Amino acid sequence: MDYVIEMLHIRKEFPGVVANDDITIQLRKGEIHALLGENGAGKSTLMNVLFGLYQPEQGEIRVKGKEVNITNPNVANDLGIGMVHQHFMLVETFTVTQNIILGNEPTKHGRVNIKEAEEEVQKLSDKYGLRVDATAKISDISVGMQQRAEILKTLYRGAEVLIFDEPTAVLTPQEITELMEIFKTLIAEGKSIILITHKLKEIMQICDRCTVIRKGKGIGTVNVADTNVKELASLMVGRDISFQVDKQPAKPKQTVLEINDLVVKDSRKIDRLKGLDLSVRAGEIVGIAGVDGNGQSELIETITGLRKANTGKILLNNKDITNLSPRKVTESGIGHIPQDRHKYGLVLDYSIGENIVLQTYYKRPFSKYKILNYKQIFSKAEQLIAEYDVRTPSVYTKARALSGGNQQKAIIAREIDRSPDLLIAAQPTRGLDVGAIEFIHRKLIEERDKGKAILLISFELDEILDVSDRIAVIYDGKIVADIKPEETNEQHLGLLMAGSGHEKVGESS
Repeated sequence: MDYVIEMLHIRKEFPGVVANDDITIQLRKGEIHALLGENGAGKSTLMNVLFGLYQPEQGEIRVKGKEVNITNPNVANDLGIGMVHQHFMLVETFTVTQNIILGNEPTKHGRVNIKEAEEEVQKLSDKYGLRVDATAKISDISVGMQQRAEILKTLYRGAEVLIFDEPTAVLTPQEITELMEIFKTLIAEGKSIILITHKLKEIMQICDRCTVIRKGKGIGTVNVADTNVKELASLMVGRDISFQVDKQPAKPKQTVLEINDLVVKDSRKIDRLKGLDLSVRAGEIVGIAGVDGNGQSELIETITGLRKANTGKILLNNKDITNLSPRKVTESGIGHIPQDRHKYGLVLDYSIGENIVLQTYYKRPFSKYKILNYKQIFSKAEQLIAEYDVRTPSVYTKARALSGGNQQKAIIAREIDRSPDLLIAAQPTRGLDVGAIEFIHRKLIEERDKGKAILLISFELDEILDVSDRIAVIYDGKIVADIKPEETNEQHLGLLMAGSGHEKVGESS
């Protein structure tokens, strides 16, 4: 069998940890090959070795049968290897074209020929059905379009092998469907793809083979057609996984969060929330279902004090918290798992221990007379790291050194441990493996059963249907339906999210 890429017996070490221990993966031409493993299993590290960002301590890499030494990403590009990272490598103030040609600019008479570059980028975009505006500024386009710009960047440099690191983690269901079609187009053009993902359904839907790694070691490679979701999950985590959320019926009590006639405008003075009404009671999980861009972000940011309301009221336990500062909102009894963990959840250059007390560092026992007590801080961090299985070399490791999934688990540990009256969980399982998702869902239900109120915002309809006690559908800045999970299904919810099907609310589907 001829392979376009072979990574044989790769070992990669960091201080205090072996990230990859004797791993082999072989990619055939024209296949989509999944790389599956738990958070922190070493998947991204392995692909960063292939892309030249890290150098392995042992093992060899072959491209089309020939051994190569990939010392940096430029060498990888020259060998036809491109990588779309989980956290995009884009300059927000540049246009799509400026980002794509960065470091590889076409010149004419010593000057960058931006017009020629834009034409070339637009041609590539049209050829692969990416539908990207080559002249648009990165800060003005959606996350899905930014990802397409990253794909174009690799294609512009002549990539024959494309590595995708968790490409669907930040996409809406519609964008995921479109990305799968793009994958098919790339394969039809003779490209080969390595796909890092936690989403087992996607592997079953699109991949030919799957290599599984667990705690840095290779478990094996399987043909996707010969396996199923349960077997893949078991291979990944080393135990059987339950895909059913085990919970008793909710016993809601008093109203904890009440939002009345909330209007929020964006920077261009356009209404993003248009008289929104919503309530969440103690002892229930209310899921917000909606297509991205219908006001979810504005709703979260306004409740948590990150954005000002124009009119309307937000009441927490009958107290008006409208337009309070984020700290005052937190101290009033709200916890917040943010949808963007890098922007709002972590200080990436602080240690993971420091990040775990970000909401409480100024209180005893973590500080006294404004002096931090690091012994208490790191003791607390060690307790939560163990409880939530945050994979990190130590509490002193910088947050940016952890995998995305382990960063997420640290945030969740911090917020749930405070046991706030209202927990806002925005995309809480984004980038998490099935074992971690099972654990987080159990934690959310435990909080509910303690009598806490939980507002769950997720693009995963499975999660909304399985975890919620009540589903509020948001469309065009308003709640357009309030429905119980047992009264609906994915298809019906999809209609409601698209602004139709309201007449069916309350009917059994």
